[in-house]
Amino acid sequence: MSEFWLISAPGDRENLQALERMNTVTSKANLSYNTKFAIPDFKVGTLDSLVGLSDELGKLDTFAESLIRRMAQSVVEVMEDSKGKAQEHLLANGGLKEKMKCLKIDLTSFVTHFEWDMAKYPAKQPLVSVVDTIAKQLAQIETDLKSRTAAYNTLKTNLENLEKKSMGNLFTRTLSDIVSKEDFVLDSEYLVTLLVIVPKPNYSQWQKTYESLSDMVVPRSTKLITEDKEGGLFTVTLFRKVIEDFKSKARENKFTVREFYYDEKEIKREREEMARLLSDKKQQYQTSCVALKKGSSTFPDHKVKVTPLGNPDRPAAGQSDRERESEGEGEGPLLRWLKVNFSEAFIAWIHIKALRVFVESVLRYGLPVNFQAVLLQPHKKSSAKRLREVLNSVFRHLDEVAATSILDASVEIPGLQLSNQDYFPYVYFHIDLSLLD
Repeated sequence: MSEFWLISAPGDRENLQALERMNTVTSKANLSYNTKFAIPDFKVGTLDSLVGLSDELGKLDTFAESLIRRMAQSVVEVMEDSKGKAQEHLLANGGLKEKMKCLKIDLTSFVTHFEWDMAKYPAKQPLVSVVDTIAKQLAQIETDLKSRTAAYNTLKTNLENLEKKSMGNLFTRTLSDIVSKEDFVLDSEYLVTLLVIVPKPNYSQWQKTYESLSDMVVPRSTKLITEDKEGGLFTVTLFRKVIEDFKSKARENKFTVREFYYDEKEIKREREEMARLLSDKKQQYQTSCVALKKGSSTFPDHKVKVTPLGNPDRPAAGQSDRERESEGEGEGPLLRWLKVNFSEAFIAWIHIKALRVFVESVLRYGLPVNFQAVLLQPHKKSSAKRLREVLNSVFRHLDEVAATSILDASVEIPGLQLSNQDYFPYVYFHIDLSLLD
């Protein structure tokens, strides 16, 4: 499953034993994979500042998740014919050991092997400053995302408009990709070539009558240029002075003169514009075959074993710099930007989760700071209910009223603003990595 539960309990002896019991029960019942979730010691500040941060972090959490989901969807839209491979591009950089910062890893591995990025978000700074840094980073990414996707959508719209011109019937579609210079009498003071749309059942009638529809029609001057399921496009050459008379007679015989002036420069410009737009659009997402075939995940399918309150083993496997370089070959600027900034936004989001656990744990369990955070990955969807029951039973002592209210929705928790279903005896936050669902 791509769902995680991030919880915390006080770090005293009684609750550490409770966590051990939780690990034992969930392991034996095969309910979840559990790993310790390391959170650094932050500067706590005042209680008022923590209450304010709790509200701000809740909003920032929602914003960050919305942002990465939009970016994931943008990857799908940009890849078009390769949509099925979009997940391969949703990766996170680093987050393991210092020597592995340059590696690309799958999202599940990043979460289960999370380490706070001290260089990017110094823990020695006040919490308010750390939160402000993350908020500004995400705001800038969103601004850039809007401008880049707007430019891409404009490109798509312009291309679609041009493509529509070449997809209609003979009455509406562009003729620049059909006609050629040789089809027309050009630069003549007296003669002009018209294009006439003739219904298919009337081909024979056209051939017999076009020369007599008006005076001064050049004999044997008609030629079928192209046709669709409804009719054909014919040329006819005549003297300029009889154009209006010819058009009138043609209408009477159910022949339609298509208004068209052959301008070689304009046709060349239209063709070049189409080619440019096609090229620009393709370049936004084009990915080398090597990158698509190689695969992106540096870790095998996630199988984190129960590690009761211990540091999880850090896998040493990963992509080399050379593999990373070859993987980027052939990628367009928009896809490349989405990959890099999706990683940045996702990493920031998981740091927000860590901050929320810290702040809520201090507010819930008090000072001095002493709590243990644990990451649980439910084994399957059907086991979520049973897992919740185990947690509520193990940590019932932390808040008897809350534990009771989970079973009895009629019980109200004094002073609690959240609905009962959002509140548990322990600190709890949900992480859902199903970003493309």
